[in-house]
Amino acid sequence: MSKGSPGPTPGFLVWRLATKWRVAVDRAVAPLGLTHAQYSLVASLYGMQRAGERPSQRRLADHTGLEALYVSKLARALESAGLIERTRDPRDPRAVQLALTEQGQAVTRQAIAVVQELLQQLLEPLGGLDAPRTRAFTDELTTLLDAPLAPLSPNDESIQGTTP
Repeated sequence: MSKGSPGPTPGFLVWRLATKWRVAVDRAVAPLGLTHAQYSLVASLYGMQRAGERPSQRRLADHTGLEALYVSKLARALESAGLIERTRDPRDPRAVQLALTEQGQAVTRQAIAVVQELLQQLLEPLGGLDAPRTRAFTDELTTLLDAPLAPLSPNDESIQGTTP
């Protein structure tokens, strides 16, 4: 940033934080044979299974915010690695249900512990995981994630004459 610029935009900071987090998680879970995206899938699946759910790929996609096609691709790779099993839903033959294998549960527990430590490090400047600033930050992030966001087309009149 130059001296004359007003500083980074919130969008730029969100992107930088998301990138920093993805890279850190990728590095942290790599020794367990996982990527950040795979970790997101198995950790979510782990939590859902503990709550008694055997989600479909679609349900897991909705939960994680990942595209259904990407979840399908990740699930196939995780199945090949022996970490999850994919079965047809008896109530809907088009749907595929996912479950962690025993090996998948063990790897996921290890990965969750590693990522929790990483999260503690990230949140330390705010006072740690249980700090009031962290709770406020989490509330703000939740508000932003809950806000609908529809992309505008370049021809939209409301953005005519603006610079990116």
